[in-house]
Amino acid sequence: MPSTLRIIPLGGLGEIGKNMIAIEYKNDIIVIDAGLMFPESDMLGINAILPDYSYLKDKRDKVRALLLTHGHEDHVGAIPHFLEDINVPVYGTKLTIGLVEVKLREAKLLKNAQLNIIQSGDKFQIGPFKIEPFHVTHSIPDCVGFGITTPVGLIVHTGDYKFDHTPPYGEPPDFAKLAEFSKRGVLCLLADSTNATRPGWTKSEKRVGEAFEDVFREAKGRIIVATFASLISRVQQVAEMAQKYGRKLAITGRSMRDNTKMARRLGFLNIPDDLLIDIEQVSNLPPHKVVVMATGSQGEPTAVMGRLARGRHHRLRVQEGDTIVFSAYPIPGNEESVYRIINMLFRRGANVLYEGVANVHVSGHASQEEMKLMINLVRPKFLVPVHGELRHLKEHARLAMDMGIPEKNIAVVENGTPLELTRHSLEIKPRLPGGYVFVDGTEVGEVVWSVMREREELAQSGFFMALVGLSKKGNLSGTPEFVSRGFVDMKRADELLEGAKETIANVISMHGRNPDKLEKKLEDALSRYLYGETGKRPFVKVVLK
Repeated sequence: MPSTLRIIPLGGLGEIGKNMIAIEYKNDIIVIDAGLMFPESDMLGINAILPDYSYLKDKRDKVRALLLTHGHEDHVGAIPHFLEDINVPVYGTKLTIGLVEVKLREAKLLKNAQLNIIQSGDKFQIGPFKIEPFHVTHSIPDCVGFGITTPVGLIVHTGDYKFDHTPPYGEPPDFAKLAEFSKRGVLCLLADSTNATRPGWTKSEKRVGEAFEDVFREAKGRIIVATFASLISRVQQVAEMAQKYGRKLAITGRSMRDNTKMARRLGFLNIPDDLLIDIEQVSNLPPHKVVVMATGSQGEPTAVMGRLARGRHHRLRVQEGDTIVFSAYPIPGNEESVYRIINMLFRRGANVLYEGVANVHVSGHASQEEMKLMINLVRPKFLVPVHGELRHLKEHARLAMDMGIPEKNIAVVENGTPLELTRHSLEIKPRLPGGYVFVDGTEVGEVVWSVMREREELAQSGFFMALVGLSKKGNLSGTPEFVSRGFVDMKRADELLEGAKETIANVISMHGRNPDKLEKKLEDALSRYLYGETGKRPFVKVVLK
């Protein structure tokens, strides 16, 4: 009699980003995707957030493989970190592996990586799991979902998908394979929930090409297109428009240049050599003869669009008459940064097109009617909504119940909550300990929430430091010195500083002969004083000397 199958969501459930799911049977584990998440605006100093895969570190000798659905950052961005900890064979399509190679080469990990190219229609065995990748359409080419035959039953993972009948590149979705899975009987469907709150059908990527036709026909000056570095299909669409309208194409942003070079080598981009120019050559051509593709569509301050908006790009400047296109939706949490960049570009004289004012981007995720169609095609016994905030997962569950799946057969869970499957049951187990793993410069996992709260406190009210001399007898020695940043203008704070000196003198006169905890008493007293005088609570530090 088969044992239970465990499904452990480690990222992407209850949030948008850092997708990772582990499937475990006895002594064998396979992992699907290893993505990262972009930090929210209040996560100061953080570069990225990784899934918490501590569960896998404790069982690393049981992890057999990492399967990749496609090459977007929220599915492959954590791979360099993951392989440093758990170096297992990686399976992905030709383009996905190409994008991963770029990352691993940069991280100096490519030499030891075990990369395996697969394609839709393949069948291969990993331990007790028979893997069948199937073609899906998304906003990037060469995407797959996975049919996984386990000793307990057939699991189908959709990956990111939409039912695009007219994709500009590649084939339509593999409806026949989904129907075949249904005939064999699907125990559990793990399905993309990102657009569960959007009624209707998601527009085809072909619509973006039509919108770009209008942009290129009407623009009198330069065109600058911002998108994700991995959005290869958008690069091809822009290249085709550039060729049609007699413009040269420059690509700026290291990650986008590297990905473009790789995709051309593998045959996923068809761009003539004479169409491409270096970014330094842009200023030598008339504005109506140039189009630039750039990174920074998510408002990242150090990416190309962020530097352009602030006038800090050393090879490119925004000019009056430029048309700038943001061909990407803001990732949840990035909206404020994106719209700030857009406003700054408007101030520099550009005409900016973005979601809501032009059809220059469409979602790569299924809307409600496509989700219903997926359920009808696959007809699973159990459903686990994945890839979405809790509100998306809940709405996906409601749609499934409308389609006839009993509520008891649907598991709405968040990261770290294991599921146990048998042929006849789905059980939700207690949540495992875990949380966010912050990437802070070169440090991974070293920054914890207490540090984040300190950074937030510093950002809101600044800091105030007092250097206080103390004699051997416990008396105040000399005049206290003060250092402050982000709190008050020290040149105009004479009265405030005099009061701070008095506060220090009073505390030392009372407690100076008992130096234990004197620093803490001084800090508490200064905090109360400064709040009373200014209504602000800076981070206060006292150093006795």
